[in-house]
Amino acid sequence: MQHRELGRSGLHIAPLVLGGNVFGWTADEPTSFQILDAFVAGGGNAIDTADGYSVWVPGHQGGESETIIGKWLKQRGRRDDVVIATKVGWEVNPENKGLAKNYILRAVEGSLKRLQTDYIDLYQSHKDDPTVPVEETLEAYAQLVKEGKVRAIGASNFTAERLRESVEASTKHGFPRYESLQPLYNLYDRAEFEQQLLPLLQEQHIGVIPYYGLAAGFLTGKYRTEADLQKSARGGGVGQKYLNEKGLTILRALDAVAARQQATPAQVALAWIMAQPGLTAPIASATSAEQVTELLKAVELQLSAQDLQELGEASS
Repeated sequence: MQHRELGRSGLHIAPLVLGGNVFGWTADEPTSFQILDAFVAGGGNAIDTADGYSVWVPGHQGGESETIIGKWLKQRGRRDDVVIATKVGWEVNPENKGLAKNYILRAVEGSLKRLQTDYIDLYQSHKDDPTVPVEETLEAYAQLVKEGKVRAIGASNFTAERLRESVEASTKHGFPRYESLQPLYNLYDRAEFEQQLLPLLQEQHIGVIPYYGLAAGFLTGKYRTEADLQKSARGGGVGQKYLNEKGLTILRALDAVAARQQATPAQVALAWIMAQPGLTAPIASATSAEQVTELLKAVELQLSAQDLQELGEASS
């Protein structure tokens, strides 16, 4: 499988990133191991998680996903074969949140311990923290890179303004710069990213690993009516946002392209992101090994100019 460089980080990843948000939530530990095995066996190498996964589940403390990935890494002995991306900054609890230097230096130790590794390939600011100067956050990352605990850094959920401010601070002070951005981006959620962020990312050669590449599962085509929303724990949120005329128009275009390509709507939706200029690799999660195998087929899918035009028009 051909790999793509993530920004100027020196990290090379397959065109699909495995989302770890479901590990310990809708995928228990044995299932998560099967998912990870199938992903690596299929040629994937980048796994995305966060210290806050899955704090939203009743009884969870955060770190459940990292813990499962760490156990898998230790049991399988695959650390050198994968790129581990995790995040800091989301509110795990009222005392553990944000991007202050002292907190980052403390939080990284927890992630390293749970992941059972002595370095993180890509350490990402999970969300912006406007209460902290960007220089302070970058100073913390500079220390972690110097200590060998982090190879490269990325940002997630940043505005173009704050990302530019961070890049300029890195240049001015000699700090590591954000080599990737993890934004919301898919066939439905396009406008904000394309208009505000993409020009900056292309100008600065910053990699892009968008989350919700399948719009929380909507673009798989499994949610087409109100009754379908009962199919999973995510259904309610999907219905509120995506089950409308725009969403159904996109599904019809996905169905048409999928039929021509002898593919699934999910494969087409991910292949569309992979084909966009400036996009490195979408993130997609799976709740079974079979789903992983299906999603990885998107990497081999070559959409035609007609396919891209139809999808672009339906989702614009």
